[in-house]
Amino acid sequence: MKIDKKIIKELSDYLKEFNLTEIEITEKDTKIKVSKNNVSISNQPQVVSHAQTLTNENSTTIQNINPGTKITSPLIGTAYHAPEPGAKKFVEIGKKIKKGDTIMIVEAMKTMNHVPSTSDGVVKEICVEDGQPVEFGQTIIILE
Repeated sequence: MKIDKKIIKELSDYLKEFNLTEIEITEKDTKIKVSKNNVSISNQPQVVSHAQTLTNENSTTIQNINPGTKITSPLIGTAYHAPEPGAKKFVEIGKKIKKGDTIMIVEAMKTMNHVPSTSDGVVKEICVEDGQPVEFGQTIIILE
């Protein structure tokens, strides 16, 4: 992952100019968050599940992680949002789901495996595209 220092500098300038404590932007699956705080932050890179967090001495944080309850793929295969092409999707952003509800299908070796939700919540983000390959343990949905 290449870090664009111009964006970080620009966001830091906005913090000063508008007297903000934090600012963030999101592009595709990358989130850049710049904040001013008095909390000491380790200079060591941290790996959180599937996402990566990097820090530096200015308390600038570059993230592609979203807080919330993560539901991960239980196996390697191809993820599908609906039971068949053209059918209604199992979940959509903003939909309330319960533990055990099917959230996706992962096809592995020509077997369609229903993936159940591991907790209750509201769908905040769907992290994989329909028909996209997924790995074991990869975050596929984030709940609020």
